[in-house]
Amino acid sequence: MSTAKVKEITGMSPTGFDDAIKSGIARANKTLGNIKSAWVENQQIMLDDNGQINEYRVQLMITYMFEE
Repeated sequence: MSTAKVKEITGMSPTGFDDAIKSGIARANKTLGNIKSAWVENQQIMLDDNGQINEYRVQLMITYMFEE
C-alpha cells in the first residue's frame, strides 16, 4: 500500500508566474523528493512603492509519495 502526503509551498520569481511555479517545484524536489503532482492554489503579485510588479508568487499544493 502506498501513502501520499500533500505539502503547501510558495514559489517566487521576479519574471512571471510560470517561473514561480518552476522554482517552487525545483525547490520541492530537493527537499521532498518523489513528487507525483502539483496544483496552483493561488497566485499573487507583489508591488514596489511605485505600484510596479516586482515579484510573482504562486501557492502550490505538492503531492509526494512516502518511501516504503
